Amino acid sequence: MTGYAIGVDIGGTKILGVLVDPAEPSVIRAEQRVPTPHGTEAVLDAIAEVVRTLDADEAGGPVKPVGVGIAGLVSSDGVLRTAPNLPTLRDVAVKTELEKRLDLPVTVDNDATCAAYGEFQAGASRGVPDALFVALGTGIGAGIVAGNDIERGAHGFAGEPGHMVVDPNGPLCTCGRRGCWERFASGSGLGRLARDVAEAGRLGASLRLAGGEVQAVRGEHVTKAAQEGDREALDLLRDFAWWVALGVANLVTFLDPGVVVIGGGLIEIGAPLMDPVREHYRGLVMAYDQRSDVEIRAAELGERAGAIGAAMLD
Repeated sequence: MTGYAIGVDIGGTKILGVLVDPAEPSVIRAEQRVPTPHGTEAVLDAIAEVVRTLDADEAGGPVKPVGVGIAGLVSSDGVLRTAPNLPTLRDVAVKTELEKRLDLPVTVDNDATCAAYGEFQAGASRGVPDALFVALGTGIGAGIVAGNDIERGAHGFAGEPGHMVVDPNGPLCTCGRRGCWERFASGSGLGRLARDVAEAGRLGASLRLAGGEVQAVRGEHVTKAAQEGDREALDLLRDFAWWVALGVANLVTFLDPGVVVIGGGLIEIGAPLMDPVREHYRGLVMAYDQRSDVEIRAAELGERAGAIGAAMLD
């Protein structure tokens, strides 16, 4: 390998860095992960140390800027405006601060945008010039590839569909508005839906897994019960899949991608989620019979998608 690239993905609980060959980005040459510390300076120092550790694994030096993906609104000049999972980081000049620490060029982008680019470069949307990536986790993020390149928008903020309002009378969202898509179609949305159903006297297996306390029921209890074949949990996942499909259909109607890749932690549910999402989607997207079929695929790169995509940023 004559040169390499470093990508770092910053999450609420961990910092994950990878060393890859740009010619073969799906192959991880080295990996480093540390817990995400508290405080702006501590986070920046931890990112820099991860890069230095990976940099020591290859004497040739990186062939392109170090890439960093971070959850939140990242402006085109590499400033993190706000980060829901890192509330102490606001208006932080991540690019400038890391370049000071590393004496290397740094590119900074949204984590879901990086994951979208990772799947485009080496995963489920490889070779598809116009692709949409949707990450279903605690919240919902997305990334858009258009004409073989990342679509960032005028200010760098493109790809926040979790805060599309799908029900103006819906539950309050962390962003301050009501009825955002992620209140219904994220991991936290699945948990909220499950608690409502358990309160009504159903979802017995999931409730038992939560220790019998309705307010303790979470999405993972539903998915575990579904994996064990519980009919009530499977029916709930089908209802939940409708909300996922609604947002996907809206995005497809608006963006007309060649493929939609669904990633994030909820993708581990597998067929009990993906199959009804595909089924509901057909009845929700505009003019399904008149448009070319848009395949809805499961992501392939798992938790490394963001770091791999960050490594490949230009």
